[in-house]
Amino acid sequence: MALIRHFDHQPMERNGIHDEVEATYTVFQRDDRTFVQIDTYGRPDRELPGKKSQTIQLTRESASELIAILSEAFRFN
Repeated sequence: MALIRHFDHQPMERNGIHDEVEATYTVFQRDDRTFVQIDTYGRPDRELPGKKSQTIQLTRESASELIAILSEAFRFN
């Protein structure tokens, strides 16, 4: 589990496409702050299919950074 507070750009020489998996998200409040949590689940052929695999949480600030990254990468503007 990870609470992401900031993104740093890290260029990579070798990039690969990962297997597709299911994901869910939830929005929740804690101490007057809003968080978005994204959970991914294992591949169907995994030993425990459907088991939560990874979780990331975003703050308002890190979500704003991610929106800017996605907008630039996919030219949403």
